[in-house]
Amino acid sequence: MKPMTVVGNWKMHTNPAEARALLRDILRGLTHLREIHGSGPWPRVLVAPPFTSLAACQETLRDDEFAETVWAIHLAGQDVFWEAEGAYTGAISAPMLLASGCREAVVGHSERRRIFRETEEEAAKKAKAALEAGLEVFFCVGEEEKERERGETLAVLRRQLEPLWSLLPEGSQGRLAIAYEPVWAIGTGKAAQPQDAEEAALFIREEARKGGYPGDLPVLYGGSVTPENAGAYFQVPSIQGALVGGASLKAASFLGILEAARKGAEGSS
Repeated sequence: MKPMTVVGNWKMHTNPAEARALLRDILRGLTHLREIHGSGPWPRVLVAPPFTSLAACQETLRDDEFAETVWAIHLAGQDVFWEAEGAYTGAISAPMLLASGCREAVVGHSERRRIFRETEEEAAKKAKAALEAGLEVFFCVGEEEKERERGETLAVLRRQLEPLWSLLPEGSQGRLAIAYEPVWAIGTGKAAQPQDAEEAALFIREEARKGGYPGDLPVLYGGSVTPENAGAYFQVPSIQGALVGGASLKAASFLGILEAARKGAEGSS
């Protein structure tokens, strides 16, 4: 069966009480779905709350009510800094994420690149620091609409990925995944066609091989993923999951995507 991962990126939404309520609804929904469909093949599920809501989510995962379901959910950081500590006001380090219950981190999201002017080199440094600390990394890449219109998609992906390969620490195999998120599809309702996602995923894997990355590299798709279109991406042979934004902020829509991922994994067996 094709392994699936679904990451819910809550971005700058949910205070601690709201995050706790949303996570509880997701966990209860997963419990119900497991009662219907059994224990597998469920995707690995991650949620990335704001940093200020991580403690509330960690407490929720420890609740006895979810002892049978807690295995299914991991916490991820929405970003991470490349130093472990120091005079970096507002930054969150990899050791801090680990202490907050995170096992994974999202790195290089287009909103970090575009709004906060994060460079390719800085994103690669963040990935290196997270991997060295023991976190798993979901490294985001994707082109803007004008770049796609000019036929520059693959060149943009190469540029964003190139600094990463030389900085990967030994032992990072199996702890790195790439999330292909075309910028023009994020939050716009204009999702990429499944064949476009497949083309990007195949190119990313080829770039990884050229860069010396050993083994298979999981590629996720992100950008206006919904319960209605998720199944089409999960049927793409080279796509192994999704990075979900807006649809992860409501338990019902997120659970619909998880159910589509279960069917996608089941159909690939």
